[in-house]
Amino acid sequence: MHPAFSVIFLTTLIGVGQGLLLALFSAQAYGMAKILPAQPDAFFATGSFIALLFLLGGLFAAVFHLGKPSYFITRAWRGMSQWRTSWLSRELIALPIMIGLTFIYMAVYYFGLDADLYGWGVEGQLPLTVGIATAVAAIGLFVCTGMIYAAVKFLQEWACALTPVNYFLLGTASGFTLATWYAAGAAPGLVQFFGTWAIVLTLAGLVTRAAALFRNGRIKRKSTMQTAIGVRHTKVQQKSMGMMGGAYNTREYFHGATVVMLKSVKWAFLVLTFAVPLLMLWAGLALGDGSLFLLAFVAQYVGLLFERWFFFAQANHPQNLYYQIVG
Repeated sequence: MHPAFSVIFLTTLIGVGQGLLLALFSAQAYGMAKILPAQPDAFFATGSFIALLFLLGGLFAAVFHLGKPSYFITRAWRGMSQWRTSWLSRELIALPIMIGLTFIYMAVYYFGLDADLYGWGVEGQLPLTVGIATAVAAIGLFVCTGMIYAAVKFLQEWACALTPVNYFLLGTASGFTLATWYAAGAAPGLVQFFGTWAIVLTLAGLVTRAAALFRNGRIKRKSTMQTAIGVRHTKVQQKSMGMMGGAYNTREYFHGATVVMLKSVKWAFLVLTFAVPLLMLWAGLALGDGSLFLLAFVAQYVGLLFERWFFFAQANHPQNLYYQIVG
């Protein structure tokens, strides 16, 4: 498939925002349970504001995937109307819900709002309730985004359970890595917690992404030249792609990159998404150097851009069996 940079930025940016929000919520819940040091409201307000910026950045990037960006406002409701059967429609609903709840979460902490919602006589019920709702929305958005691709059965590289799992693990890993850097300056008592989980999630992402690469390299194709053109003869030799020049099919369903470039991008994302952040996180925790956490996040995010490009490019549309030779 031809990688669309708007979708690459959409999925990576919102993944960081979702992961950062989940990191903040985990610190909030553990703090209320007195497992971790409780943090002031400003810590959660500022952190959720950063998460909101990433979510809005992803939403802004998504607009450029449309033929006419103005349609995003005037016709967005049509995309949402198919929520019963379409994971894309569900994502279109889940993303604004996630953005709205993140904004409410930020506002609750910024203005110091609270209420005894359940008659428990315990402080923090309103922030905790909003935090739970936002965390559920973040996980739901991860599922919707991953299932958009996993549900496409004829793209065999995507159609497996590893696709949504990787979206979740890579997004949360980048969010926790960013949270580690944020905590280094705003809440030193949480650095070890965030950093450890960032390492765990990055390692888990490495395992599942490597498993996906292993699987995709050994796929037994369901489509053949015969099924592509509807001819049952055992020997079919293609001389032309059915047209004299390029068309939408040849531009949008094939990346056009060389084998060397594909291999280079694959190794680039493996190094930048996993190896470099793991090294920087470990060194940062060992040396107490917060600048290394920033380097870890930057490297990991750049690696995710490469990873997402490779994710789209590796998917081989069955129609490419037909549109592969220019006569």
